[in-house]
Amino acid sequence: MFTVLVSQSVRNRLLVLALAAVLVLYGAFTATKLPVDVFPDLNKPTVTVMTEAEGYAPQEVEQLVTYPIETRMNGLPGVTRVRSVSGVGLSITYVEFDWGTDIYRNRQQVAERLSLVQDQLPRGVTPVMGPISSIMGQILLVAVTGETATPMQVREVADFTIRPRLLTIPGVAQVIPIGGEVRQFRVSPNPAAMRALGVTNAQLETALAQFGTNAGGGFTDQNAREYLIRNIGRTMSLDDLRNLVVATVADAPVYLRQLAEVSFAAKVKRGDAGYMAKPAVIVSVEKQPDVDTVRLTRSIETALKELNPTLPGGIKADQVLFRQADFIETSIRNVERVLVEAVLVVALVLFAFLLNVRTTAISLLAIPVSVLTTALVFHLFGLSINTMTLGGLAIAIGELVDDAVVDVENIYRRLGENRKAGNPRSTFEVVVSASNEVRSGIVYATLIIILVFVPLFALSGIEGRLFAPLGQAYIISILASLLTSITLTPVLASWLLPGLRNLEEHDSRLLKLLKRGNAALLRVAFRHKGLLVGTVAAAVAAAGIAAWNLPRAFLPPFNEGSFTVSMTFNPGISLAESNRVGLIAEKLLLEIPGVKAVGRRTGRAELDEHAEGVHSSEIDVALDDGLKRPKQALVADIRGRLGALPVAVNVGQPISHRLDHMLSGVRAEIALKVFGDDLDALRRVANGLRDRLAKIPGLADLQVERQVRIPQLEVRVDYTRAALYGVQPAAVVEQISRLSNGRVVSTVVDGVRRFDVVLRLSENRRTTAGLGDLLLETPSGWVPARQVADIRETDGPNQILRENARRRIVVQANTTAESDMATIVAAIREAVAQEPMPPGFFTSLEGTFQAQEEASRTIAALSGLSLALVFAILYSRYRSAALALIIMGNVPLALIGSVAALWLVGQPLSVASMIGFITLTGIAARNGILKISHYLNLSLHEGVPFGPELVVRGSLERLTPVLMTALSAGVALLPLRIPTEAGHPFRREAGQRSDLMSATR
Repeated sequence: MFTVLVSQSVRNRLLVLALAAVLVLYGAFTATKLPVDVFPDLNKPTVTVMTEAEGYAPQEVEQLVTYPIETRMNGLPGVTRVRSVSGVGLSITYVEFDWGTDIYRNRQQVAERLSLVQDQLPRGVTPVMGPISSIMGQILLVAVTGETATPMQVREVADFTIRPRLLTIPGVAQVIPIGGEVRQFRVSPNPAAMRALGVTNAQLETALAQFGTNAGGGFTDQNAREYLIRNIGRTMSLDDLRNLVVATVADAPVYLRQLAEVSFAAKVKRGDAGYMAKPAVIVSVEKQPDVDTVRLTRSIETALKELNPTLPGGIKADQVLFRQADFIETSIRNVERVLVEAVLVVALVLFAFLLNVRTTAISLLAIPVSVLTTALVFHLFGLSINTMTLGGLAIAIGELVDDAVVDVENIYRRLGENRKAGNPRSTFEVVVSASNEVRSGIVYATLIIILVFVPLFALSGIEGRLFAPLGQAYIISILASLLTSITLTPVLASWLLPGLRNLEEHDSRLLKLLKRGNAALLRVAFRHKGLLVGTVAAAVAAAGIAAWNLPRAFLPPFNEGSFTVSMTFNPGISLAESNRVGLIAEKLLLEIPGVKAVGRRTGRAELDEHAEGVHSSEIDVALDDGLKRPKQALVADIRGRLGALPVAVNVGQPISHRLDHMLSGVRAEIALKVFGDDLDALRRVANGLRDRLAKIPGLADLQVERQVRIPQLEVRVDYTRAALYGVQPAAVVEQISRLSNGRVVSTVVDGVRRFDVVLRLSENRRTTAGLGDLLLETPSGWVPARQVADIRETDGPNQILRENARRRIVVQANTTAESDMATIVAAIREAVAQEPMPPGFFTSLEGTFQAQEEASRTIAALSGLSLALVFAILYSRYRSAALALIIMGNVPLALIGSVAALWLVGQPLSVASMIGFITLTGIAARNGILKISHYLNLSLHEGVPFGPELVVRGSLERLTPVLMTALSAGVALLPLRIPTEAGHPFRREAGQRSDLMSATR
């Protein structure tokens, strides 16, 4: 088959060149249209169910809302885990489905179960599903500020101008503002005045429900024209609301101003925000899955740029705090630069060995053709460009010229021999036969490279989703290179090489020196075979021991150019106090050299899918592009400055934190989960485990999830006393709830803006004494609440977290840069084993290390299968177990260099570095095949007997292609590995290039 392809390609040179040109142009066009994202699709299908239960304490939320929803969801087909958070007035349930399930079908199943559970929920409580979004979906954080505008004005711009505009952009899943103040018409009734004037709560609510409404009036014909009739009762005037007639008593109207205080007030909020140590509104933009992040980000920025001049009151909405596209664009720029640098380096290597411009150019053409062919295949199969696929292309760059180099070198040599012959053959015959001489070895070497990547595609879970695209990019580009060497390379060789004036083989001084050195080494090796084999075996054993003792990690550390700092107070703190201290934290962070911008989100936004309490803040720290400080120095500075505040600090990075959260549900590298039923016992066990873990070196940001008791005002109805007044206990609870929690009784529409009319007690009446004096309607008349209920101060949990139908609490931590994850995990497991557990309690240790362990086991297990298949292929080619084992003997030698490189650059043994070893295995096997194939050709076609002289001659004759393939593959990767700033590559471009391509190290 390959002979036919080569011969037909050479016969139809113009057709092959035209097809190659079309492929290159179309590939270049499709490369610009491919979706670009930070990572491959890592979304485990998850449906988020959010249920607002305003006014309910966490215990009631868990019992009345969360538990019924959880019970229904646990039985769904394909569900792997159900997590929930029951907070103050809010229940969020995360229903995780197995990989590969269809998210739309999952949502349909969840919707069906929610319709069944609705009857079990409290009146007015309705669960809703969150939008479909990506785990890496938060692509932009924008600060909206106004120097002269009020917090209400800034929030109205964010809610009614910015948010609707951004939601119209295709690909945007959700826009979540946090901070500022949401305007409401606040009506605070005075029960004493209502009693004196004889107005009931029902009359008050009925009057307010009809405030600000319009009605249709049909149409009428008048003066030969049709007129629409509009009945307008809408108004935005507070005076109109104050003068609203609530009832008529003794033929006199009772106005609302006589019964209540009426004002514009801020909606009760559970979150706030700041930017650059000043109050602000932070707008978070989330994208839909499988959407081009870079293109969508630019569309959003264009929309904001158009909006910004039109905003009132000096409000600005162009202050970007976090931009995920920066990481992606930097990665792409780095790979583009690496491609250019690699091509230049490979060109120098090829020319240094071939000493011919035409042969060098023919070999180099394999790089752009293969890369653009890969882009075309990605387009046809709906794949995206991301950091993993870019990494696959980067580590393949040096190998893309291998096939062409071997082919061109042999064609060049055979053309020279043919010119010397007395009866020369045609150029066609020489090119086809020379290409076929090396074709078998190239095909088998490519097949072996594909086989050694098989374990990568067997990885499950997030590790498979993360690394499989790297293998796809690598294999597709290698196959494209093989196709190029079969078709385009022989065509160009037959066109450009025969016309050379000199086809004589001539070695450069460098190559002559290398050949002399190689010959001397080979002769020394033959004289000391036992010593050589023993030394190599010892080196392999030492490398294996060193690899076993290397630090372990799932991924090399990312340098994202920004930090995410989670800051938590003791629960029970008010939002105002949490916000005040948060502003202080922003100021402290802005004093750190290299920090460009700081933005903070405290608590939870109204639309957010995370149930963060007001005691929790997340601070995004943007770094200066020209930063030269090491990452660890910055982290230490952040922890040191925030250490002066009464908070627990967790320092991470935006993308890394999201990976952690997807794996364990906690934004930390290590999550030790404790499961049980009793909340107090859970806290005791968690604190005991934290004390044990504090003794383990290498842990940082160690803390227990903030599930503690917070102050509560408990209103407990006394059934006996309520019966004396003839009132049902439920009526007592309903009246107190309606006034203390507040109730939306109407909505005023002003253009596109909507404002709630809320009936709620004033703050001075929502205290222990105020609630006790609250007058309630009963059949026996108005009575104070204390007459029918006991009101006292107590405490209760701030939130209750559940997972798979059990309550749980988490002890979480990060690791320091110099620590070994595997050693730390082993120490944690030992510490957990020593901690006594109450009956029914158990623990689960989760985090990124799980993916690393699973990936390592899978790769190790399947590598044996891959090696067995490699042996079978080699045996089928050579029909000799000895020759197959000789070639496979190169594989453990690659381990020596791999481990040495990891030790030298200080990288952990990660899944990425294991992939690097797989790549080196393929290169080692390829060079072994090239040499063995040439030895056999010499022995069979020239009658040279096997022995030292044949090996020396064959090695020297094939030294050029072997060295070129090895050097072009290795030297091309040097731009990926050269650090900057004295080994601390934290400058955005240099740092991300170095860490992104850690697999090549």
